Amino acid sequence: MSTSDNRFSTFGQSDGFALGTVVGGSLSEGIEIKLNDDVSVEDIPVGSYVVIQGETKRFFGMVNEVRLATTDARLRTTPANLTDPYVTEVLSGTAAYGTITVRPRLLLPMVAGAEADLAPARTVPAHFARASKASDSDVAQVFGFEDSRHFAVGTPLDMEAVVCLDLKSFLERSNGVFGKSGTGKSFLTRLLLIGVLQSQLSSLLIFDMHDEYGWAGSDAERGTQVKGLKQLFPAQVAVFALDAERSMSRPVKPDVMVEIGYGDIEPEDIMVLRETLNISEVAAESSYSLERYYGKRKWLRSFLDLDSRDDIFSLANAININTSALASFHSRLTNRFARLPFLVEKPKQDSVQELMDQLDKGNHVVLEFGRYGDDVPAYMLVANLLTRRIYARYRDRQITETPETGKRTTPLSIVIEEAHRFLSPAVASQSTFGIIAREMRKYNVTLLVVDQRPSGIDPEVMSQIATKVCCLLDDERDVDAVMTGTSGSRELRSVLAGLESKQQALVFGNAVPIPVAVRVRDYGTSDSYDSLMRVARHRRPAGSLAEKGSTSTRPKEDDDDELFG
Repeated sequence: MSTSDNRFSTFGQSDGFALGTVVGGSLSEGIEIKLNDDVSVEDIPVGSYVVIQGETKRFFGMVNEVRLATTDARLRTTPANLTDPYVTEVLSGTAAYGTITVRPRLLLPMVAGAEADLAPARTVPAHFARASKASDSDVAQVFGFEDSRHFAVGTPLDMEAVVCLDLKSFLERSNGVFGKSGTGKSFLTRLLLIGVLQSQLSSLLIFDMHDEYGWAGSDAERGTQVKGLKQLFPAQVAVFALDAERSMSRPVKPDVMVEIGYGDIEPEDIMVLRETLNISEVAAESSYSLERYYGKRKWLRSFLDLDSRDDIFSLANAININTSALASFHSRLTNRFARLPFLVEKPKQDSVQELMDQLDKGNHVVLEFGRYGDDVPAYMLVANLLTRRIYARYRDRQITETPETGKRTTPLSIVIEEAHRFLSPAVASQSTFGIIAREMRKYNVTLLVVDQRPSGIDPEVMSQIATKVCCLLDDERDVDAVMTGTSGSRELRSVLAGLESKQQALVFGNAVPIPVAVRVRDYGTSDSYDSLMRVARHRRPAGSLAEKGSTSTRPKEDDDDELFG
């Protein structure tokens, strides 16, 4: 897809054209609009925006249904003579016509473009109110302009006006990017990360499972390499690497090579692997007994060093654990950990401290997994261990940092792929990621989860994901999962089902005033890089007119629940 640069710096001035007249409906089910004779249903896609001019209010809403209707039941069973163009012309718009259903979401100022705060729609327009396609200026008034707080993620599917995310609202809670394989989740995530990075509202820790975000990524559709965050923002991004062999084979060396000490692994890190390694609950919980028996930093290495069944039998008796379960546990851990060169007795440096040093500088960290990104247990072990220790640092700082000390830790957003593995119902209660998701930034830490199987995520955790960016999903269970707790989910399902498989997404939640289907802005061409960098250089500073509300992008905070459930 090619996207013009001016789409993300200005908006068109075209007026919305007349669509039809309100003939019925309700606030919950949507307003029914009979289309004018000269308007074809073929030109109005689900997900497009409509403005209804009422007697005292202007209503802004989304098309969620398109129907064919007739006043003559005989047309259903005995179609007219379609070979006669005069007959079809007479019937079209009279006996046979089209309707659309629009759910009012927001109230706009009665005078288009006037300065005013947006408010949620709590009533409906009267009969015979006129409906028009929303103009670019209407959409701009709802979704705003790029500035120090807002980032253009794309455009509505059939318009040129930009859709901006409110990054401050986005970073206040955990968020998710969902979609089936091949729909561009990594592409979309990369754009979101650029927006956060430019805003300077939060630091990022990215567990880069497939090396797509750091130095360079891939564009499967074009068959080319695209610039990563390190190439675009070299002074602000540090690349950490787990795979020394792969990292040293490329011309650009990582900033830090990560090593994990056996003594750093705690029972909590093993419990997260229980499902992935098919370890019984009894065996996994024995890690706590092993820690008590051998000591906090010695338990894993001591356990793995056992080399005979007699040793395991003696240990099982000593800690009162079933011998077979303990033997199976030993075998699985030995087979798994012996193949991981980054696990060492004594690391050359403290990777957590290196991470914290970068984050304390206001920088962003990408941890590339190299070959080990395909080793799911290795990915989960490292991600959980580092997150657990970093989260503990943030928690301790939150306790010690007070207004009196004059210190404030920069908020942190942690990006994880294959999120359902950390956040499944069986694991979420024990993983650090599950704790972060449920605590809603209690200690200045949130998640950005990226996943193709949202149905695998614990429903309680999913309900805490504030902004969802959804590419195409074709599994009904996954659709059900992303719609958890969302008001108007029925209409959003039809919008989601109508998305194309590439570079389109449905965005809803805290970061946008109303749900919106977008054509995602381009990334990977020289023009797109120039557009992103130009925006970064010329964003409106905080305190500008846009920031003060001249183009309000959100209804009042008290109305969030009303809009999103």
